[in-house]
Amino acid sequence: MQKKILALCLGLMMTSTLQLTAQYGKQDTSYKRHFVGTTLFLFGNLATTNPPGFAQLNLGYRITGKDVVSLELITWKHAWPLGINPFYNKAYGTPGEKFPGYIREYGIGLAYQRYLWKGLYVAVHAMPMWQTFKNENGNKVGNGFIIFNTNRIGYHIKLFKDRFFIEPSLGIAGRAYHSEMPDGFKEKDDKWPKWTPEPGLHIGFNF
Repeated sequence: MQKKILALCLGLMMTSTLQLTAQYGKQDTSYKRHFVGTTLFLFGNLATTNPPGFAQLNLGYRITGKDVVSLELITWKHAWPLGINPFYNKAYGTPGEKFPGYIREYGIGLAYQRYLWKGLYVAVHAMPMWQTFKNENGNKVGNGFIIFNTNRIGYHIKLFKDRFFIEPSLGIAGRAYHSEMPDGFKEKDDKWPKWTPEPGLHIGFNF
């Protein structure tokens, strides 16, 4: 399912390049300063096995034409270590690497974007996340805390006279800090890296 989602996202990225336009000018004050957004990876919730129960809401503000900050509210659950990238690692989804249950995470993060040239941007995301560990029966077996960071490079594409936008990106995501995991979870997680490549495909509405 993850490969189908990636194919869909890549297709949207390719078709969207037909509408590339320049980023907001330094002296331009007519652009809309606020936006709300999410990610097209919400389609991952349609997976028939291990659906992530994923939700994301972005609330953003354009300080200038080149500087943007946003608040990100995210939740998901996962039954495999985050170090196993589902887009290219076949170990994701295999019984041998599965946690003895799953982890539900809730986060509130802050992101900063800086536009370098036209729509090309770099971004840094920092997100504290609270964790609940549950066993195979759905019973809580522990709590945890991580700081999840992502560094991205992407392109901002204006759509429908700048009412909407789409932002395909590539990033490196991982945990700058994480608390001790319960037994069984820790053994699986320790086998995998704390950082992994991560594609992105954010969408939003300007107002």
